[in-house]
Amino acid sequence: MFIRRNLISFYVLIFITSSQLFSQDQDKRITKADQSFTAFEYIDARAIYMDVAQRGYSSQNLYSKLGDSFYFTGDLEDSVVWYEKLIQTYPEDLNPEYLFRYAQSLKSVERYKEADRIMDQFYAITGNDKRAKSFIEKRNYLDFIEMQSGKYDIFPLSINSKNSEYAPSFNNKNQIVFASSRSKSINDSKLHKWNKMPFLDIFSSNIKEDQITLEDPVKLKGKINTKFHESSTSFSKDGETVYFSRNNYTNNKLGTSKKGVVLLKLYKATLKDGIWTDIVELPFSSDDYSVSHPSLSADGTKLYFASDMPGTFGQSDLFVVDVLGDGKYGEPKNLGSNINTEGRETFPYISDSGRLYFSSDGHVGLGGLDIFVSVPNESGFSDAFNIGKPVNSSKDDFTFVLNEDTKIGYFASNRKGGKGNDDIYSFKQVEELITSCMQYIEGTITDSATGEPLIRTDVTVLDNNRNTLYQAVSDLKGKYKIKVPCEESYVIQASLNEYIPKEVTLETTDVFEFIHDIPFALEKIGTQEVLSTTVEVTIGDDLGKILQLEPIYFGLDDYEISPKAEVELQKIISAMNKYPKLKIEVRSHTDSRSSHWYNKKLSVKRMRATIRYIVRKGNIDWRRIPGKAYGERRLINKCADGVDCTEEEHQENRRSEFIIMKI
Repeated sequence: MFIRRNLISFYVLIFITSSQLFSQDQDKRITKADQSFTAFEYIDARAIYMDVAQRGYSSQNLYSKLGDSFYFTGDLEDSVVWYEKLIQTYPEDLNPEYLFRYAQSLKSVERYKEADRIMDQFYAITGNDKRAKSFIEKRNYLDFIEMQSGKYDIFPLSINSKNSEYAPSFNNKNQIVFASSRSKSINDSKLHKWNKMPFLDIFSSNIKEDQITLEDPVKLKGKINTKFHESSTSFSKDGETVYFSRNNYTNNKLGTSKKGVVLLKLYKATLKDGIWTDIVELPFSSDDYSVSHPSLSADGTKLYFASDMPGTFGQSDLFVVDVLGDGKYGEPKNLGSNINTEGRETFPYISDSGRLYFSSDGHVGLGGLDIFVSVPNESGFSDAFNIGKPVNSSKDDFTFVLNEDTKIGYFASNRKGGKGNDDIYSFKQVEELITSCMQYIEGTITDSATGEPLIRTDVTVLDNNRNTLYQAVSDLKGKYKIKVPCEESYVIQASLNEYIPKEVTLETTDVFEFIHDIPFALEKIGTQEVLSTTVEVTIGDDLGKILQLEPIYFGLDDYEISPKAEVELQKIISAMNKYPKLKIEVRSHTDSRSSHWYNKKLSVKRMRATIRYIVRKGNIDWRRIPGKAYGERRLINKCADGVDCTEEEHQENRRSEFIIMKI
């Protein structure tokens, strides 16, 4: 955990090494500890700081360094007490970054309400920090994570040791390759000074028949493994090429930054006769910043990685570079603000379908590093979505990989209950993740008279322009369910033969996974009273007025029968079925806009569409329903050519009439 969280996450930390003096002896001891701290020797520095604190001394520098010595080695729960002392004792001139670290540490012990209060303070001070804004915009993050949770079943693995295992990857030869410090000597000279843990090597393990568990691991053959750290591999589809992370150790020479720190670089190796050879450093690596954690796209043309190179938003960002072939690469590109924050984004994994999985403490999560997913879109990648429990926890969860065909994958975590510092777990994905804000429209469709459920009823979701977006059919219980995007306007229509269609409007909100309950009670054609006996009917009357129909209007330059018009036309059908001798003439009209001849043609289309609907939907003899098209010749208001009218006034002229010809 220590190595992974810090060296492999390539923090480049610069700390002030001055502190208040309590005594000459204490000053010397703290100065020595500060020197170790600045060199990332956290364990050595912590021992001195703890001794000074236990002697009853306190200072802003002492408490901040003690908290950081635990925080940067992944022991967030142990950092809580020291950050708490720091913030309570020295609230003035406090670096707001300590508020963020304190909130993360509180989450590690599941004190979420307190963590949220601290994040409110962090937001009040920083304002534009994306981590702060993300928290404010997602105050209900725990509710969302709960909705996202339960989509994976996870399993412990026997390959884990008392040290550290993480960074699993598929080598496309039915093996998992991962980093481990299992076989290193525990001689103090061989321990990494950062955390007193052995250096990492790369191992492989065969995947067993169940596709979940692994056989005993063996070291990779060749010159990949050295006396320094190797980690985070990514393989080509044929398994013959690997990209991997290593300390800055090229051609048996250890390199350091200008500040004397050994950082991380990316390397490439080729498999020849079962041995990894031809190890070369990638050209965009540097002595002065870390480049690490590779993930190769399915087609091998893009390499994703993490770095703190110039242009990084936070402590580490995710980048992509084009793989051009012949050892050449394009210019690294930052993946942008949808992905990267002022915190740590690291351990990218690009799936075969192009989904980006990565770990972050900058996006809102359960504590430490959480795993997030982002889906590809036209601008690059979508917003990041927390993948939920049980993969994510209040501890650090990272290095997620997934076989999208089998839905089986692996990840690492330092959660409690493991064998060592970091452990690898396998998982089986059992449900699809939430990767966009969606809501659900559901309900039961019944007969309005009997209350019985209506099966095989068509339910259609239309946009405001009456375009069909989604469709469903009611089941044996009359139920339907349709998934729609958030924050949109819709028209929902239910229709079934021999029933009058119905529709309702809906505005979806920004609440993830909200369910709108919209039932429909449909009225059967012929059950309603038409042509009341108290109404005198004569030839030449407009049947639409007698039946008190809503006007059957058409859209501008349109002749489609709208769902609203269908309801009225069903009443015409009902009347003609009830009175078999009834004969009507459909008369269609337009407004005055456009030319006379264009309007004539348009009114013909509207007349034919109206007759076609009545004949087909009502099974009415076409000889009982002739039609005429008048174009703009019979306007019912002042809106002739050249007259300034409102859209509503023009609409009055775009109409159909139903004139009684025979009773």
